[in-house]
Amino acid sequence: MAKAQPRKIDLLGNPIEYEVRHSADATEPRIDVDIHGVTVVVPESEDVRPLRLLKENAAWVVDQQRKYDTYRKQVPDRTFEAGERFPFLGEDREIVIESRRKHGVDKDSIRLRKSAVKQSSVKQVLENFYRNRARDYLTDRTDHYAERMGVEYEKLELRNQRTRWGSCSTGGTISLNWRLIMAPPDVVGYLVVHELAHLTEQHHGRAFWQLVEEHVPNYKDKAEWLEENSVRLIFSEDDL
Repeated sequence: MAKAQPRKIDLLGNPIEYEVRHSADATEPRIDVDIHGVTVVVPESEDVRPLRLLKENAAWVVDQQRKYDTYRKQVPDRTFEAGERFPFLGEDREIVIESRRKHGVDKDSIRLRKSAVKQSSVKQVLENFYRNRARDYLTDRTDHYAERMGVEYEKLELRNQRTRWGSCSTGGTISLNWRLIMAPPDVVGYLVVHELAHLTEQHHGRAFWQLVEEHVPNYKDKAEWLEENSVRLIFSEDDL
């Protein structure tokens, strides 16, 4: 399916391109601004006027876009070959391709099985490696924090959300971006707690942030790291 062309609006004299996305998981309309651009997310059950929402938040949208324009200049120019370095749980590791029975990772390197690379490509094998490790790691972290927080979630889904790191549906499905496996463990923990907190508090009100802070006292630092370093978690140009 062809990607929809972005819409355009003038906010405070600044030309802004944006997309509109209807989401069954959204409980209220919102504006997402990140390194990918501006997205107006609308609950499927609501009749929301994106233009009005953007104009009401014009100063914030313009400020956020300028900030991410600066971050965008820091996007790494990745090549998928032996010797390149990719982050894994917050630490850059060298890609090593060698004859071995299965893929592995140590403190310095991600070691890929040569026969798998020959049958596919470094890029595809590395993405599969990340996804598999993300499934195990994020499941473990989600179960850990769900028990600590005294909540139960329905299931965990790994996604490649273009503009979000995670979400929590009203039915209890936690969705996390597989690229989080590249982030530091404490940042991952914050994201997991953030989404699990929505099982108790659906909106980002005071009670929600108090719940997050109860389990991640310095959550603001983690949120700030994710905002400022999201470019490090870009896997390939397909993410842009």
